[in-house]
Amino acid sequence: MDIDKVDVFISGGGISGMVAAIAFEQLGCSVICADPVPPAQSRETASADLRTTAFLQPSKEFLESLSLWDRLEDHAMPLEVMRIADAGGPENPPKIRVTKDFKSSDISDRPFGWNVPNWLTRRELLAAIELKPNANFLSGVRTERVLTRDKEARVFLSNGQTLAATLVIGADGRNSLVRKDAKINVRTKSFGQKAISFAVTHPNPHYNVSTEIHRKGGPFTLVPLPHHQGNPSSAVIWMENSEEAVRLMTLGTAEFEEEMTSRSCSVLGQLKLATKRSIWPMIAQYAKRLNSKRIALVAEAAHVVPPIGAQGLNMSLKDIKTLMDLAEKTHDVGAFDILERYHKMRINDIRLRVNGINLLNQASLSNNQMIRDIRSYGINMFHRSIPIRKGLMKLGLGLSA
Repeated sequence: MDIDKVDVFISGGGISGMVAAIAFEQLGCSVICADPVPPAQSRETASADLRTTAFLQPSKEFLESLSLWDRLEDHAMPLEVMRIADAGGPENPPKIRVTKDFKSSDISDRPFGWNVPNWLTRRELLAAIELKPNANFLSGVRTERVLTRDKEARVFLSNGQTLAATLVIGADGRNSLVRKDAKINVRTKSFGQKAISFAVTHPNPHYNVSTEIHRKGGPFTLVPLPHHQGNPSSAVIWMENSEEAVRLMTLGTAEFEEEMTSRSCSVLGQLKLATKRSIWPMIAQYAKRLNSKRIALVAEAAHVVPPIGAQGLNMSLKDIKTLMDLAEKTHDVGAFDILERYHKMRINDIRLRVNGINLLNQASLSNNQMIRDIRSYGINMFHRSIPIRKGLMKLGLGLSA
């Protein structure tokens, strides 16, 4: 059996896995990254991930250090205001009763973040990898098995290839095979909730404001995008209880547009679908350990959170930066002590953020009118106190208070 040697093998070629490939290649490592789903070349591609990512300030700085931000900048929409609205009163159709703006100018001279469609980010990252002499992206290839030894890990791929890797990075999602082969357990919470993702156009400008409207079933969030076919455009994440989300997915375009405009309280006018809709279940999850022998877990293999506060992928990029910074100081990127330190440096922050977002989501999805009223009061209270408001914004960005 022929065995190919590589310094770093990355299982999973989503955004996190591709960034990890570029980061470790920049350290001088030979890298192979494999993913069963080829990156989409347009948002009309059947496999295109229509979600978007708001790259927060630290993530943008990390991408700049890897010479990647130039590829995304022209496609990125700045997020200068996070608007939290509560429409949790008894009225039907819903009406907004509280609106509070959290402005990036209160804590920084830069936007909170920059919003980019996921499919486009992945396309640009693939183009960057193809220019790297020591990085190879295996498209349409999945990881079938990982066996670890003291000095290396053996990786068996669906294309028949066998690798001997100094380090295996599991970036292969919430159902990570790498994590399962390493026998690492997870703590999981299901919310009985699904998220629907799509893009819309609308007559009213968004003015670089991300609007999160709370009612029941979860938030309805409009995130700014560049104009589409001459019209203002936004990405939408609509979280609902599972039964209602499935019903919404069965509606025709006209009916769906009517319901989503009502749920948005018409803050941007009549919403029109600009893409297909996708749906996925909401869970919160984190791995009890982030490492095993010759293995490190990052991104959704390590933690999954509902899409609240733009935390998910930004947490993932922090994983990669932490692992890269540690690996930079050693000749053995998969050494036991390096991976132990990685676990210790990341696990507490991951637990804090996963549990915090759990609480926010629980408060958002409640049908109980008393809980809705408490939520509305809480939005007012947090916004009224300048130190608390600024502290929460800095915590969300991952900045020092």
